[in-house]
Amino acid sequence: MFVLDTDTLTHLHAGHPRVIQRLRQIDDPDVVTTVITKIELLRGRFDFALKAETGTELLRAQQLLALTEDLLAQIQILPLGAKAGANFDQFRTNAALRKIGRADLLIASICLAERAVLVTRNVRHFQQIPGLRVVNWVD
Repeated sequence: MFVLDTDTLTHLHAGHPRVIQRLRQIDDPDVVTTVITKIELLRGRFDFALKAETGTELLRAQQLLALTEDLLAQIQILPLGAKAGANFDQFRTNAALRKIGRADLLIASICLAERAVLVTRNVRHFQQIPGLRVVNWVD
């Protein structure tokens, strides 16, 4: 199973050629994302709508929100489960991981619980997490 991080899912949605090529090359049909990525994407769209200063910006924000909702409807979204929660608790007590953001630790926790490969541009950042398999499809 391959889990698309927020950055990679955004690149896929934008039609990035390398991401599309890699997606076509893999043998594993399970390409998913996490509820954390869903939250990050929707929060960005909601913030854009709430901060719109003109009617044109507001309409654009609404259009982007609809496109994002369509994208999320087309991909399986992994929830947080008990094992991911336990992983997160363990990571939070690891001093070496304190610089990693909460959302990234949650995504890593889900990936480890599902024994999945995380697909992200931020490989070096996530490689600090013990046992997490990470690849980059963008660069």
